[in-house]
Amino acid sequence: MTLRKVNISILIVAVVIFLLVLHHNFLGLSDFLKRELSDSNPLGLQPIDFIPAVPQRLADERNDKEISVVIAASDERLGGAIAAMNSIYRHTRSNVVFHIVTLNDTVDHLRLWLSSTALKNLRYRILDFDPRVLEGKVQVDPQKADTLKPLTFARFYLPNLVPHAEKAIYVDDDIIVQDDILELYNTPLKPGHAAAFSDDCDSTTNKVAVRGAGNQYNYIGFLDYKKETIRKLAMKANTCSFNPGVFVANLTEWKLQNITKQLEKWMALNVAEELYSRSLAGSITTPPLLIVFYKQHSSIDPMWNVRHLGSSAGKRYSPQFVKAAKLLHWNGHFKPWGRTASYAEVWEKWYVPDPTGKFSLIRRHSEAYEAK
Repeated sequence: MTLRKVNISILIVAVVIFLLVLHHNFLGLSDFLKRELSDSNPLGLQPIDFIPAVPQRLADERNDKEISVVIAASDERLGGAIAAMNSIYRHTRSNVVFHIVTLNDTVDHLRLWLSSTALKNLRYRILDFDPRVLEGKVQVDPQKADTLKPLTFARFYLPNLVPHAEKAIYVDDDIIVQDDILELYNTPLKPGHAAAFSDDCDSTTNKVAVRGAGNQYNYIGFLDYKKETIRKLAMKANTCSFNPGVFVANLTEWKLQNITKQLEKWMALNVAEELYSRSLAGSITTPPLLIVFYKQHSSIDPMWNVRHLGSSAGKRYSPQFVKAAKLLHWNGHFKPWGRTASYAEVWEKWYVPDPTGKFSLIRRHSEAYEAK
């Protein structure tokens, strides 16, 4: 009888152990499924490619701190994005990860360019941007539908692009960097500020004339102050504007303040009420940013966004000043891969030729010039 009781006890213990193991495995599966669901992206920003590890021979030379850099890469301007990433990579020992936002038809071209050239050691993540997220938020002229550039709005969705980062840098594709990007990343942001920009009234860009729009360096150059919706905001028309082509974002604060939803709100209101200035010469991404960040942004060192090299104003900079700049920005009509941009030869040092031959530089002395 005693032996029988022992056997029953052993059986009960075995059953309990089996149930505990089963329960543990079920919890593990549940957590896994939760992670999978939380990683799904409602905006269609789907990761295409990712190189997760730094090559061992470079790991010892570079800092461990990961710096997220977001850049948009459209097919017709792909050479610009390549030069920008190359200049950033060559000037830092930091662990930079590029989050490259593009459209689906550019992915193969971009991947080949990165893997077949001197850029093969870059850490990067390619994201496919779905233009449908802009439906109802951007006014499209049926006769000029091709002029809409969806990727210019990628900067509005930074937390979706780099969901696990607390901080990120956004740069346009028409820039090159001449110093360590870590310095820009370490820009201090004031409490409650979700981003730091370079003001248009700083010493390097003060009152630059923009063709077709006069002196576009304050809010009245971007917003229509005749509209009641704008007047109700009580924003001073002479407030200095800022350039959104280079900025540092505190993504924790960005999410807390729901900056993306605020930007989308003003985009939709503009479609309904045409709130932007009629003489607007620059990107239509600037006005909603000016509204949302009115007197609520920090500043970056102006030498980290020396701009207007893509306009006639860029010619006023001396070679010594251009050399001292930490970041050069060819915003404006004239891009450094074209014929007439100022200091295109400085940009060209960082250009990596396209192995497919689809993208080529255009220079004055030849229709198509491929950098050697």
